[in-house]
Amino acid sequence: MLVAGETSGDTLGSELMAAMKEISPWPLTFSGVGGETMEKQGLASIFPMTDIAVMGPREIIPRLPLIFRRIRETVRHAVTAEPDIVVVIDSPEFTHMVAKRIARRAPHIPIVDYVLPSVWAWRQGRARTMKKYIRRVLALLPFEPAFLRSVGVDCVYVGHPAIYRVPEAGSGEQFREVHGIGADQPLLLVLPGSRVNEVKHLLEVFGDVVKMLAEEMPDLRIVLPTVPHLRGIVEKTVRSWPMDVLLVSDEQQKRAAFDAATAALAASGTVALELGLARVPMVVAYRAEALVGWFALNVLKIPSVVLVNLILDRPSVREYLHNRCTPEKILEGLRPLMTNTPERARALADFDELRARMGIGGLAPSQRAAKAVLELL
Repeated sequence: MLVAGETSGDTLGSELMAAMKEISPWPLTFSGVGGETMEKQGLASIFPMTDIAVMGPREIIPRLPLIFRRIRETVRHAVTAEPDIVVVIDSPEFTHMVAKRIARRAPHIPIVDYVLPSVWAWRQGRARTMKKYIRRVLALLPFEPAFLRSVGVDCVYVGHPAIYRVPEAGSGEQFREVHGIGADQPLLLVLPGSRVNEVKHLLEVFGDVVKMLAEEMPDLRIVLPTVPHLRGIVEKTVRSWPMDVLLVSDEQQKRAAFDAATAALAASGTVALELGLARVPMVVAYRAEALVGWFALNVLKIPSVVLVNLILDRPSVREYLHNRCTPEKILEGLRPLMTNTPERARALADFDELRARMGIGGLAPSQRAAKAVLELL
C-alpha cells in the first residue's frame, strides 16, 4: 500500500512502483492513494489524490472535513486490506496522520516513510516520535541517516530526484551554438525562484547585480529559466536590463543551459542542489518578507539554507539572505566565479565531491528505494 498526497509524491511513488515490479521476486499488487502516474503503474487509488493535494490555509481550511474523512478512509483501508507494507510518501501533514493511526490499529504492518520531513531543520523533537510508528525512512539527502539513527530511527539513503535532472554531457555546447553564444563568452544563469512572491522580491535585486556585472563584462549573456505562469512577470521586469535576456521554459533547454553556464545567481531552494550536481558555480540569495525572515533566522536549527553546504558540511556556496541580500554583496561573491579563479576551481572541486556523496553514476534513487522497501517483506 502506498500513500501520496501531491504531484511530487505521485512521481516518486510511480518510480518506486516501477522499480519494485522490476526487481521483486514475487508478483506485486498496489493500492492506496495516488495520482495519475501511480495509477498508470497499477495503483488502485481509493479516492482521487486531488482531494488532499491542497496548499496554504485558504485552500486547506474549507476542505478540512473532507481531508479528515479521507484520513479515516485511508486508515480503514489499511486495517481492512492488511497490506504487507505501507509506504507513505512526502506530504507529512496528511501521510503522518495516516501512519500514526495505522500503527495504533495495526501495529504488525511495517510503515516506511519515503521523504523525511525537514525535522533536522526546525522540529528535531519530531524525529524521536517517528520511531513509534515508522519502521524505516528512505532519505533523499546523505546526511539524514546519521541524524535519524542518532535518535533510534532506521534510515536508508536512497538519493534525491535531482539526480535524474543532471544535464547530458555536451548539451551545453549545442545550447551555446544554437543561441549564438561564443564558447568563451561569459554566460550567467539567473534563477529567481518559482513562486510569484519570491520572484518579485528577488528580480529587482538580481537585476541590479546583472547591471553592475555587465559594466565589468560587456559581452555578458543572461539566460533565465522560468515557468509558464511566471513568464509575463519576468518578461516585464527584464525589459529594463542592459542586454537581451534569453528566457527558457522547456525543461530540456533548461538542463542544457545548466551545462552551458559559466555561473549562476539563484534563489535558495532545490535548484541550488541541481546546480551543484550540474557543476555550475553559484551564489544563492533570498529576500523574504519580514516574518519569514525572522523565522529563518530565529527558528531554523541549521547553519545554512543551501543543501550543497549541508551535504558537504562546510560553507562551499556563498549565501546572501535577508539583510545581506544586496546587489553589492552578491556581486562580491559572484564576480570571482565568472572567470578562471581559485574560487571557481574550489567550487568545481566541491561539486565533484557533492556528486560522489549523492551517488551520481550509481543505482537510480527509485532502485535503491525499491530494494530498501522489499527488504522488509
